[in-house]
Amino acid sequence: MADTPEENGVANGAAALDQESELQKAQGQAEKFKNEYMYLRAEFENYKRNVIKERSDLVKYGTERLIRDLLEIMDNFERALQMTVSAENFQTFAQGVQMTAQELRSMLTKHGVTELKTHGEAFDPNTQEALSSEPSSEMAPGHVLRVFKKAYKLHDKIVRPAQVVVAKKVE
Repeated sequence: MADTPEENGVANGAAALDQESELQKAQGQAEKFKNEYMYLRAEFENYKRNVIKERSDLVKYGTERLIRDLLEIMDNFERALQMTVSAENFQTFAQGVQMTAQELRSMLTKHGVTELKTHGEAFDPNTQEALSSEPSSEMAPGHVLRVFKKAYKLHDKIVRPAQVVVAKKVE
């Protein structure tokens, strides 16, 4: 049985309304997604700005704790420099300087700085810089005979290699 033109028109009109309704629904969803995207984009831009500022502040002020600890030790050295050293108080003065040096070592250790043992060790170009070599019968050839500057590392990174004299075979 064939549909009448009136029935086709009503069916086409209903289909057009359904399509228009679906289109409006899709446009509404697209607008919602667009707004969510814009919100997330703005949030991400704020996050990036905050991370850049935090990183900048960390670089700028990251050593603040270390500096505060160093200033305490600096105060001790300044007090020692203000002291008039005489034969009677020399022993006390020397003891005070040794205590201050120990305080400095402890503070460096607290902040992850450690001294590397070099004297008597086999020469290691990764942690040592050879200034020269000298013949020696007291130290095996290729081992560190003297240390001019000690090696230090911060956590796992060498921050200063040792400056050393390496023993060589006596001729």
